[in-house]
Amino acid sequence: MIELRDGAISLRPWRPDDAPAVYAACQDAELQRWLPGIPRPYTEDHARAFVTSGSPHSLAVILDDRMVGSLGLHLAGGDTGSIGYWSVREMRGRGIMTRAARTLCRHAFEHLDIARLELTADPDNTASLRVAAKVGFQREGVLRSHLAHPDGHRRDSVMFSLLPVELR
Repeated sequence: MIELRDGAISLRPWRPDDAPAVYAACQDAELQRWLPGIPRPYTEDHARAFVTSGSPHSLAVILDDRMVGSLGLHLAGGDTGSIGYWSVREMRGRGIMTRAARTLCRHAFEHLDIARLELTADPDNTASLRVAAKVGFQREGVLRSHLAHPDGHRRDSVMFSLLPVELR
């Protein structure tokens, strides 16, 4: 299990006692809007399962001893990985997720022999698109009808990639 830092921001493995904060964060309609894979309704059991999944690269973003977001790295095999993230409502727009994502990407390139990272985001999720750009991700194109939403409609995603030399 990894633990990473960037000043006051730390990335650490999830703990069982993080479940109440994850549950509260996942009640946010805005977060559910951009992450169609979140179960609805999102229950305390979902939060407990999330924080105890044991995935070595699923990390809590911590600021001042408080969980302020989630950041995950999925290793697709070979030397490619993908990241995903979310922030609690009151911490959005403060640069926290940009710093956290940059830290995890640097770790992936320097310690996990990753040569390419990918990220997808809804084309209308301007906050996520901003994080991707500030970290150095390059827009590659649109994945049409990529994500199925719980209400039955499908949405496009923007595909980004990041190579080690592009990390900002």
